[in-house]
Amino acid sequence: MRLSELQQKDVVNILDGKKVGRIIDAEIDEQGNIKRLIVEEKMKLRSFLGSGGEVSINFLNIKKIGSDVILVEL
Repeated sequence: MRLSELQQKDVVNILDGKKVGRIIDAEIDEQGNIKRLIVEEKMKLRSFLGSGGEVSINFLNIKKIGSDVILVEL
């Protein structure tokens, strides 16, 4: 699967069912494995938290990659 395919999917937190946002980047290790996904937060969540707008999600927190959505545990 290509990063561009992952970027088309919504990222959803399975603990509360809320959309986190969309993937904008990925951190790759020396062997070419994904270490983290960088997700741009949803606008409403960003203004509520007053954060910089990005969330770094460790690859171990990804629980399922489906056809339309990526489920994460945050």
